Amino acid sequence: MNKVHYLTEMGMGVDVHGGDYTKAACRAVSDALRHSSLNFFKPLKKSHNDMHITVKIGVAKPNLVDCATVAKEVPYGTVTVEASIGGLNIEADDESDELVIANAGILVHFEE
Repeated sequence: MNKVHYLTEMGMGVDVHGGDYTKAACRAVSDALRHSSLNFFKPLKKSHNDMHITVKIGVAKPNLVDCATVAKEVPYGTVTVEASIGGLNIEADDESDELVIANAGILVHFEE
């Protein structure tokens, strides 16, 4: 089957205190989802569960993202999460805390 790309949505999330990469990633996905309104299901004769969704997360330390937890942020479809280097960290002046910024890109495909 051939997959056709129909949508790309972006979001940003932050964990202000605690340096939690998964929390920042989940917030980035939630931000992206709040910006979308998908109106192509009827014309395509598809359902929400027909979507193949790739979530790309950019953070400074991708190995600290729990991709299974991030995938739970997406309520429909078959979800794959990929974490890679990106985002931004900002350390507190006394280096006792770290602000973690994550970026998310959500790509929606359907099989044709």
